Amino acid sequence: MSRATIKAEGVGGAVVPRKVIPIRPEKLTPETKCGYCTNSKCCTYITETLATPRAKSDFDHLLWQVSHDNVSIYKDEDGWTLLVEGRCTHLQPGGRCGIYETRPEICREHSNDYCEYDAPAEDGFDLYFTTYDELLKYCKKRFKTWGKPG
Repeated sequence: MSRATIKAEGVGGAVVPRKVIPIRPEKLTPETKCGYCTNSKCCTYITETLATPRAKSDFDHLLWQVSHDNVSIYKDEDGWTLLVEGRCTHLQPGGRCGIYETRPEICREHSNDYCEYDAPAEDGFDLYFTTYDELLKYCKKRFKTWGKPG
């Protein structure tokens, strides 16, 4: 999303940013939206659907996964998901796809009807764990005997 900054005179005539206002074209459609996106967020991570964790051993495995760099776990209306942040190697400066004509099917099927351009994905998460400690706290709350012998 492009942004405009309203500037105000500060002390000594310095220009100080006051407010950032998103600029959105009036006729934004799914067909034109990608052309306005400047951060290509959808091309900076991969996700994998997870089986719903139920047992302590399931959550112990999730703790191992979230212990790695750039790995998060979230739960939303569709279930549990592993999120691995990593920029696509075909993403060019300016956010365009370097292999657009031969891109994988999953890229072709990606819908941008409502995407990170509209709002951060995290806004739709019921649970979101980016660190071991965050998930461990949840595990201790969910399983009262977590970490206790026997």
